[in-house]
Amino acid sequence: MKRRHKFYLKINLMSVVFIIVSFMSVTLAWFAYSGLADVSTEVNVKAWYVELEQDGETVSNDVTISLTDIYPGMNIVSEVITIKNLGDSNASLGYEITAARLLDDPSDDYFVDGETVTSEEVEDIISHDYPFNINITLDKYYAVAETGEATFTVSVSWPLDSGDDAADSEWGTNAYLFQQAEQAFFDADPEYEMRPSIKVEMKITAEQYLDLSTSSDIDYNLGDTILFDVVNNTTCSTISSTCLETFVIDKNNTLGDNIVTLLPNPDTSYASTTYNNYATDLTTLTSTWTVSNRALTIEDLADVVSIDILDAYLISSAYSPIIIGNLNYTGRMATELAKLISYSGYYRITNTAFPYFAADACYWINSEYDTSNAFAAIKMDATYSKIYPETKTTSCNLVPVLEVNKTDL
Repeated sequence: MKRRHKFYLKINLMSVVFIIVSFMSVTLAWFAYSGLADVSTEVNVKAWYVELEQDGETVSNDVTISLTDIYPGMNIVSEVITIKNLGDSNASLGYEITAARLLDDPSDDYFVDGETVTSEEVEDIISHDYPFNINITLDKYYAVAETGEATFTVSVSWPLDSGDDAADSEWGTNAYLFQQAEQAFFDADPEYEMRPSIKVEMKITAEQYLDLSTSSDIDYNLGDTILFDVVNNTTCSTISSTCLETFVIDKNNTLGDNIVTLLPNPDTSYASTTYNNYATDLTTLTSTWTVSNRALTIEDLADVVSIDILDAYLISSAYSPIIIGNLNYTGRMATELAKLISYSGYYRITNTAFPYFAADACYWINSEYDTSNAFAAIKMDATYSKIYPETKTTSCNLVPVLEVNKTDL
């Protein structure tokens, strides 16, 4: 690896403040059933009580997440908020960014209006377009009544070597100058309120769960296990050569989705093949199956593993590990996969977060890496698995994807 020379300033470089507003939190509300309980004027009601918890303590509507040090090579810093539904009505959850300011250059200010600037666009920008990465995720978009929970996570990271020396140095210097200027203002006027280097404002919503096409389907969560008979095209109860153990790999299956995407357990051998024979052997393997099926692609796996903003990394011998980050925005998936290949890298994930992708033997992903290699996945050890380039002449397992109509489940 070529030695790289770089100048870094490790000081109180940035203070990152996230203001999370408009939580449906410890405020108690009521929703009435339609219709009357009896001939009297009594009306049944449901309690609406969604609580936010951080580090074991209940938090109020405004949550501030701040850092005093941020610099190239920093350890990843994260804040986790648990959203608990203590009421007796299911809740739909969501979040959006409303504004962001990065230092004091107007070109790095973002105000979300939902039209010219969207929350999704700003989230994509702060996740990928700066040498530091600010990532946000919500693990579930609903919480069932009384016991339901979801986890909202924010992580901040700055790889020691992000692959862009100029950006690392420029932002490190600008952050230092910004902090010096803020300190000077404060020294001149002790009543001056020093601004954080970065400020991101977000709104988390908790609303009554309704049977809308966009609502998460509670019956099909990412990673759920379903035994499915690929010949009879129906669920089954005992694993066999046709009754396969499968896992839901839809990141957020909704009520409007007619199809559930299932991955047969990749730690089971269904067929072994080289990459060049993938298409032929897939046809042979599934010739007696009646369930709709297709090849597994790199987009299938990348879309899912990107939700882990703490431990899912792009690993390269040329650069420092980089959190994969949000891949939802238009065009971002293709851009990041191209970067993965240009870095000659691989994705490393934890077996704890993604047990349904872990396999002792390699299995093919039907996506080309380069002229000599294709994507494959395998367990590295007890802790990690990887999605990596494998020589096309290697023999790896073949794992199709099932696309099952919900009426067959």
